[in-house]
Amino acid sequence: MYIQLYQIKKHLNIDSNFHDDDEYLVSLEEVAEKVVEQNIDTKLTKLEDGDGEIPSPLTQAMLLLIANFYANRESVAFAQSANVPYSYQYLIDLYRNYRGEDLAVKECLQEHLDENNNG
Repeated sequence: MYIQLYQIKKHLNIDSNFHDDDEYLVSLEEVAEKVVEQNIDTKLTKLEDGDGEIPSPLTQAMLLLIANFYANRESVAFAQSANVPYSYQYLIDLYRNYRGEDLAVKECLQEHLDENNNG
């Protein structure tokens, strides 16, 4: 987990004594990690520094996703909203893998190779 629960609560302006949504917020962080990995086509572990931290723009992108998922829990919105220009996409594009290597395909191939080598 790259973002701690207290950081998520602070970003969302949720009182630290409110615990009803803690499990949900942790699950949103896990989802945000997967979404960012898919968007940049790179495992976040490959971008970790010596302390296990990822670049701060990716952390911010994940916080933006978590906030969006938390505020908009349904697929239909009854109020009009607009994207903040360049926010999430701009942060993600800083780390996007433009070589065209598909992360999901690479993972599938690696699993297949591992199975053949072990069996």
